[in-house]
Order: sequence, then C-alpha cells, then structure tokens
Amino acid sequence: MVNIKITADSTCDLSPELVEAYGIEIIPLCVIKDGKSFRDGVDITPEDIFAHVAGGGDLCTTSALNVSEYQEKFAELSPKYDAVIHINVSSDMSSSFQNATIAAKDFQNVFAVDSRNLSTGSGHVVLRAAEMAKSGMAPAEIVERLKELTGRVEASFVIDRLDYLKKGGRCSSLAVLGANLLNLKPCIEVRDGAMHVAKKYKGSFEKCLRKYVRDRLEGRTDIDTSRIFITHPACAPEVVEMVRETVEEIMHFDEVLITRAGCTVSSHCGPNTLGILFMRKA
Repeated sequence: MVNIKITADSTCDLSPELVEAYGIEIIPLCVIKDGKSFRDGVDITPEDIFAHVAGGGDLCTTSALNVSEYQEKFAELSPKYDAVIHINVSSDMSSSFQNATIAAKDFQNVFAVDSRNLSTGSGHVVLRAAEMAKSGMAPAEIVERLKELTGRVEASFVIDRLDYLKKGGRCSSLAVLGANLLNLKPCIEVRDGAMHVAKKYKGSFEKCLRKYVRDRLEGRTDIDTSRIFITHPACAPEVVEMVRETVEEIMHFDEVLITRAGCTVSSHCGPNTLGILFMRKA
C-alpha cells in the first residue's frame, strides 16, 4: 500500500472534523492585519477580522507562503511518506501554487496541484485526492486525475454586503450605493480559475439565497450528487438551515457538508456570504 500524505492550503475551508477524518494536513496562509502577519485559522479567525473591521480597522489582506516556507514543510513531510500531494488555491488568485511548485522540485516525491478554485471548491479536490490516496492509487495517477477533476467543480457565493469588496478596491462607491438602493446581492462564481460576477439578485438575503440555490440546481442532470458543500463565514444558523432545506427539496446529495469559510473568503466578502459548491459528473 502506497503511503500518501495529502496537504492543502488553509483556503480549502474544510472543517476540523473533515481534516481529521481524512488525515489531511492543512498549511495556513498568511493574513496581514495592521501590518502584522498571522496564520490563517491558527493565530487569527474570521471573527477577529470582522471585529477589527467593525471597529474601524482597515481590511485584512492575505498572502501566499513563500518558497522557503513550502520547502520547510515539504522537507518535514517528504521522508515520512512515499509521496506528498499538496493542493493549492487557484493560481489565478494567489502565487501559492507557483511557490509550492518551485519548492516541490527539491523533492522527488512531492507534487503540487492547482485546484483552479478557492474555498470548498478546492475542498472538493482535496477530499477526492484523499479518497484516491486511500484506495491505493499511484501518486502520479492521482495528480493526473485531479487535473481533470478541477474543471468540473462549480463554486459560487452570494454576497449580502458590498462594503468589504469596496474596502478591498474590488467595487466602486457608486456601485455599492446603487446595489444598496436597489437591494441587489451579487453572485460571485469561479470560472476558469478566477472570480466573476455571475448574476445580481434582488431582495432580502434569504430570498436571494433561495433563488440562487434553485438557479444552481433545478432541472439539471449533470451534477455529481455524491457531495455538496454549503459554506459561509458567519451567517445566521436559521439562514444556513433554510439553504440546506432548499438544497434537499431540489436534489438529493449523499453528503451535505456545512463548513465555515476561513479568513480568505471572509477578508474579501464579509460575514454575510454563502455559497453552495458541488461538482459536475465526469
């Protein structure tokens, strides 16, 4: 049996329970707050970011690990396993994959994979990698299968408030004013490894989420129903439950996994953000 270790950036937003159950090692990215560096999910949480911004602080930023930091982690893991497969947030969103790829060249048994996604969009890729590793598949075959699989992930989020996007320079003051006046909630989706505005919903956050879930799932026969994530930074429990019930009304999934988004999504989108993330059939 080949002994393979699956590792991933903290941006994959998998719950501690899933990380433990699948034996995954999470490598935290850096979060910069007031010029100081913190480890995502270790020294800083989304709640810390929201409290900081609510108190008048500047928006936190995130940064990739540098090559030497990846080298240090791979040097620790490489001797312990037959292979190490590390899965990164999309290379269009971060230099993490580039840095991990450079670091992996120093080790014959370390492979870096570009998830072409973020949050539990990457999480889908990570869990599939762990399942393949457990099945005894060869490392090189896992890497090739993951490259194909990344193109089948559908990741999107609906954002209630645009102030975080404005603070981060991703949205103008005029656009925020217009969205607030019209009660618009944008849906951000990942396409070809990058984020794009897919649609703008109108109405309350809850009403928009119901419509969003139906738009994503209704009438489709191409969805892999083995697993779906409902991921959010800090939505009210009743909102999350409403989304779960709406998903289950429309389509049966073997697993409906609810996870909390980490510091990356939280820094860019704010607390009232929620997405459903799933895969298409091969």
